[in-house]
Amino acid sequence: MAKKKDISVEKKLRALFDLQLIDSRIDEIKSVRGELPLEVKDLEDEISGFNSKISKINDEISNYESNIKDLKNSIEQAKELIKKYSEKLKNVRNNREYNSIVKEEEYQKLEIELAEKKIKDSKILSEEKNTKINELQEKLDEKNKHLEAKKGELDEILNETKKEEDLLLKQSEIYEKKIDEQLIKAYKRIRLNVKNGLAIVPIERGASGGSFFTIPPQIQMEIASRQKIITDEFSGRILIDPDLAKEEKAKILKLIKSL
Repeated sequence: MAKKKDISVEKKLRALFDLQLIDSRIDEIKSVRGELPLEVKDLEDEISGFNSKISKINDEISNYESNIKDLKNSIEQAKELIKKYSEKLKNVRNNREYNSIVKEEEYQKLEIELAEKKIKDSKILSEEKNTKINELQEKLDEKNKHLEAKKGELDEILNETKKEEDLLLKQSEIYEKKIDEQLIKAYKRIRLNVKNGLAIVPIERGASGGSFFTIPPQIQMEIASRQKIITDEFSGRILIDPDLAKEEKAKILKLIKSL
């Protein structure tokens, strides 16, 4: 079995262009999904934010309810004390004792008034929080409906393309292993830096595919000889001759149809 470094330039170009055709098909599948995955993710993040806000407000309402309960207990305790003080007033022995009991009784009445005011304020705040929750819940329901619709769209596309994409990704890995590491690195770097991710393109009507800058005849002859890897000086893409491209396109199209 020949080592990668012993493979001819022509075979390297064929393998690289095959890889490009497979990766381009994967790109097409991903483009069909468009912004849907990001839209779904953004909606999920928004919904998570709404749920966090609602949960936080519910905790605040629970605190108000707990405080109201404690205040009501305090009122009942104060009323019990007032009853006791009223009984004690029946048996006072002097003015000093009378004044002391009356003061305690008045203090408990003030405590009741203060507790009732706090209960009233807590109820108002609790109602405001409930109103806020209702507003948030309406928005949350809208977001959930929107998310459900977007997920439906995405799932429909995924159901149509997921199997093909998975198989193509495996093929991409297989073809990538046929090419030496240095060339693969160059291929991936070019893909990141050029339009449509086309790192290797055929000459079309005497120009580099994708850039349309004319290739000198001498360079075209060198490309057609398939003796060395030549790149377009304007776009940085690797160039191949049209005949090689046609042959490999037919082969990869047949492969894709068989998946």
